[in-house]
This record gives sequence, C-alpha cells and structure tokens, in this order.
Amino acid sequence: MATSKDSGKGNAQKSGAGGGQAPAKRGFAAMDQNQQREIASKGGQAAHQKGTAHEFDSEEARRAGQKGGEAVSRNRAHMADIGRKGGESRQSAQRAAAAAAAKNAGNRQGDKDT
Repeated sequence: MATSKDSGKGNAQKSGAGGGQAPAKRGFAAMDQNQQREIASKGGQAAHQKGTAHEFDSEEARRAGQKGGEAVSRNRAHMADIGRKGGESRQSAQRAAAAAAAKNAGNRQGDKDT
C-alpha cells in the first residue's frame, strides 16, 4: 500500500524529468554567490587551521601548468585554430600600421606644399 509520502516523491521525480525544465535549485546551489563564497572561505580557513590545506609551491605550479599545456596541445584542431587567429591578428595589425604610416606620409607631404 502506497502512502502519501511515497506517491509525492514519485510525482516529483516524474514531473522534473519529463517536464523539460531543470529541477529547482536547493541548498548550496540556491544561495547567491556571496553566500557561497563566505561558506567556501570558512571551509578553506578551517582546512588551513587544521593543517590539511594544500598550498602550491612554485615548482608544483609550474608542473601543473605544463601538464595543462600538454593536454591542450594534443588537440590539433584547437592548436591550428589558435595559430590561424594569431596569424590573422598579426596580419591585420601590420595592415593597420602600414595604413597609418601611409596616412602620416601623406600628411607630411601636404604640409610641405603650404
């Protein structure tokens, strides 16, 4: 025999999954960012006081960054896209500099005539 509690739980799961809407935020997720940061900060302070907090030294941070760079560089399409954007940026900067130089040269010639 199903109780009212059992039927209520089943209905909540069905409506959340089939309704196409995200479930309502509850608990920590429902708090605004400032409240979340305060709570997280307290957790970090407690870990430092307890002595279980981890702090990166410069060598460990360097290795972590290198590892991340290696992971990104394995994606050839991503690296090609980065290179393409860099080339386009450099080319447009060179064109802009050339246009500015030509404009300045034109201004200087105009000044000599007057």
